[in-house]
Amino acid sequence: MVAPGFIDMHSHSHTIAGHRLQALDGVTTALDLEVGLSPVASAYREAAGEGRPLNYGFSASWAQARMAVVGGLLHGGGFGAALDALGNESWQKEASARQVDVLLEVLRADLAAGALGIGVIVGYAPRIRPEEYLAVSRLAADTAVPTYTHARHLVDQIPDIPIDGAEEIARAAGETGVHAHFCHVTGTSRRYTDRVMALMERVMAEGGRVSTEGYPYGAGMTSIGAYFLDPDMLGASGLGVGDIVYAPTGEHIADPARLRHLRAEDPGGLAIMHFLDETDPQDQALIDRTLLFPATVIGSDAMPLTWLTGPGDAHAWPLPPSVVTHPRTAGTFSKVLRRYVRELGALTWLEAVARCSYLPASILQDSVPAMRRKGRVQVGCDADLIVFDPHTVSDQATYRQSTRPSTGYEHVMVGGVSVVQDGEVCLDAMPGRPVRR
Repeated sequence: MVAPGFIDMHSHSHTIAGHRLQALDGVTTALDLEVGLSPVASAYREAAGEGRPLNYGFSASWAQARMAVVGGLLHGGGFGAALDALGNESWQKEASARQVDVLLEVLRADLAAGALGIGVIVGYAPRIRPEEYLAVSRLAADTAVPTYTHARHLVDQIPDIPIDGAEEIARAAGETGVHAHFCHVTGTSRRYTDRVMALMERVMAEGGRVSTEGYPYGAGMTSIGAYFLDPDMLGASGLGVGDIVYAPTGEHIADPARLRHLRAEDPGGLAIMHFLDETDPQDQALIDRTLLFPATVIGSDAMPLTWLTGPGDAHAWPLPPSVVTHPRTAGTFSKVLRRYVRELGALTWLEAVARCSYLPASILQDSVPAMRRKGRVQVGCDADLIVFDPHTVSDQATYRQSTRPSTGYEHVMVGGVSVVQDGEVCLDAMPGRPVRR
């Protein structure tokens, strides 16, 4: 089958090696829109200087801007710096009116520099005032770009949360007119996802501009220092200490003391958190319902590669066994094709491919004209194309072997240049181009 290359709106895979892994999952454009980066001009310069196999782009990062303005931390430093600071309480505190004004100016400057919207990971600072989130949404609406939100907790999880995380997204869409994109819905809503999806359906029926995103896994991954992985907060997220796996060692955390030690020693270290049991029919059905919701696009939430021995080599290929990540980095899109088309017959090939390519392009194209030429096999559009075997296309990555590339992709082309040819990565190919507003 020939199809438009997949557009991953939610990729934190910012390296050449990470792009190659995603290319073998059918991805031709990898965008970091949930966290984003700030200052965004530096992010674009760095990627262009190193070269990228895939097209790339970034939203303006509310979190990194807030880390500088409210937390007094260094502005920038890339995604690694953002991970290291996620659990730092200095940026999570309530902002003054003056600080909110400065924060909005930083975001406005990033938008002027080409950022693809505003990434708002309010779930990592869930005690901020709802008025700040609305102010960011108004800025996005006024500049005609979407917001990409990692929602804060639901009232079902934390009754005294300043505002229900799903209601906050719905309210912003209704009050400001912003296109509010709800990132990895099951990742934050978990066993309350049905209620959240029903709310999003009502908002859309009333004319609200919202879209939803999901990945076909029951586990997430983030820095172990994140707010919601504090031992005292795990119950609100429906987690136990043993549900957390520290990526650098592969250990299931034994007790709260060990978790506190790791959070202090390596706050930016990545950890997998198992919030739904993929072997439980009810939990798997919840994942399925979310992925099959009409407005849901596929986003991998691809994570950086963790090198267990020595410094990382961005050009290494094939990846050695000492490199780990979340299996969604390597297998999200192929797992969707395998499970929902070939095995369940819940989607047609056209419907599944659209959720991976055309629908993401449609969310972006009003504010990013370049996206009108992606997600389509059409004369005059970008030659971001994949050729895959519908009988063999499949994810191979598991939680134990997380960097095993997907199979079934014979050819992947970015801008007409092969990055995968006859099933093999083309190591010299760096045709990726920036996608800017």
